[in-house]
Amino acid sequence: MSKLLATWFYVGLMPFAPGTWGSAAALPFAVLLHAFGGFPALFIATIIVFFVGWWATAEVTQGQADHDPGMVVIDEVAGQWITLMPLSFVLWLHASTVVILPWPGLVGGFLLFRFFDILKPWPVSWADKKSTPFGVMFDDVLAGIYAAIVLMIAGYVAHQGFGG
Repeated sequence: MSKLLATWFYVGLMPFAPGTWGSAAALPFAVLLHAFGGFPALFIATIIVFFVGWWATAEVTQGQADHDPGMVVIDEVAGQWITLMPLSFVLWLHASTVVILPWPGLVGGFLLFRFFDILKPWPVSWADKKSTPFGVMFDDVLAGIYAAIVLMIAGYVAHQGFGG
């Protein structure tokens, strides 16, 4: 069970760029969470995925030299969902009739999260250096926060404010 979850239903076993695939695999789930429960569902699911990911990462890396194997992508799921939270929140807050997260936000959020996850500006790099399952999860949380901030600014600029 821990391997199933840590690899996000085995997506992390893809041979090339598992982190990118894990981030991409997070998107349909975010869309469904928002469509059926709005921002509260995405928020609660992200918290659950963080803690489940922490546990699953601990389980699959126990006794291994590599504390952050590429196959573990549940951390990308949490980070990707954090990136999309402002988009979901604004739609939910304004009781928007848009049920599915708009594609520009999804694509922009995906690209921004991958950018910050790969670039690892401080403190993402600090968390990435931790040799613990918490560090594996937390660096993607921080990358997600950076990406969410930039996505929020881009959305604000694109819509001339949040009311437009």
